Amino acid sequence: MLDEDLSYEARGHSDEAPLSISQLNWYIKNLIENSLPKVWAEGEVSDLSRPSSGHLYFTLKDDRSQIRAVVWRSTAQRVPFELKDGLSVICCGAVEVYPPRGSYQLIISQLQPQGMGPLQLAFQQLHRKLTAEGLFAAERKKALPKFPKRLGFVTSPSGAAIHDFLEAAKGLWPDLELVIIPARVQGESAPDDLVRGIRLAQRFTPSLDALIVGRGGGSMEDLWGFNHESVVRAIASCPIPTISAVGHEIDVTLCDLAADARALTPTHAAQLLLPNQSEIGTHLEQLRRRTDRAIVNQFQAARKRLENLSERSVLARPHELHLQRRQMVDEWELRARNAAWNLLRTEQERVSSLARATEALSPLNVLARGYSLTQSSQTQKPIRSSSDVRLGDQVETILADGQITCRVEKATPATVKTEEGQR
Repeated sequence: MLDEDLSYEARGHSDEAPLSISQLNWYIKNLIENSLPKVWAEGEVSDLSRPSSGHLYFTLKDDRSQIRAVVWRSTAQRVPFELKDGLSVICCGAVEVYPPRGSYQLIISQLQPQGMGPLQLAFQQLHRKLTAEGLFAAERKKALPKFPKRLGFVTSPSGAAIHDFLEAAKGLWPDLELVIIPARVQGESAPDDLVRGIRLAQRFTPSLDALIVGRGGGSMEDLWGFNHESVVRAIASCPIPTISAVGHEIDVTLCDLAADARALTPTHAAQLLLPNQSEIGTHLEQLRRRTDRAIVNQFQAARKRLENLSERSVLARPHELHLQRRQMVDEWELRARNAAWNLLRTEQERVSSLARATEALSPLNVLARGYSLTQSSQTQKPIRSSSDVRLGDQVETILADGQITCRVEKATPATVKTEEGQR
């Protein structure tokens, strides 16, 4: 600062002692900043800029005026909701003058959406974002195991949640192995601890049947770690069936929506996951009785069928069936024998008839009636024409009672009379 800056009031009141521009700006800076060390203002965000430095620069305006505003990175990191153009906010800060340019701006130290709490706005913004990505879709949900043997619970080991869960589990399913994965469930480090616990649960051997992530009740600020984007994504991507058991029945956290099932309290989580041993025992006893009744009924039905069968003649008089079958065989034998004899007689009659017909056509029978058969002595073929022999050929004449050998002295062909010759 220049030495003459100390004499603002002694100068600038006449043309003989004017202020330099730098002096004027420093004068305005001291005047404004000392008179407005802290001020609350409301307006609409516009021209929002997010440089790599992490600071936020924007214009805060109403319908008649505007002012530039700055949120330094240290403050911006604590803002739970997403600042964007068009958002109406209420902010608290100090007015700062920048002498080199003669401009002023509002350095914001606190920021909240107008008409809505910052946590609620952050919840709604993240909810819309993750819903659009499908993280809460029903088809992504995995079924819970019916009879889990090994469970994991990401929570504070000193909190009431684990105690309530163990009390409920003891009355439902005592034979259970529970792995407690310690994590902070409240405060700035809670999201990182919860994510670490969820990822650690996926590396256990043997693997967990289901995973519970939760804590006891509290205010929205206390439960805010379960609305953190990293925690919600860790639950949604976990391959183990998960239950979100944040002990607050009224408010729903984003972890409740991303998990495969939501429990209102840690006690309710035990009721969702664990079968009731006494109810299962009762159900098994009912099944045993039904099975016993079914076996007795089947036995009685089989016994009745056996009694009915024993009254049938085939079992009451088994020899009778044998005698009936034997009688049938005898009848079949008699019928077969009669059929064979009938067939034999039929064939005999047919053969006799053929023999008589053959005998009637036999040449020997013709010879017995006074006829003879002449054949060549050399070829033994019958002589049917005078042209079949020559003079001097030796022929044989067969008679009914003997044979005569002759020599051909003369062969005269027969004269055939035709109808024309007769005329």
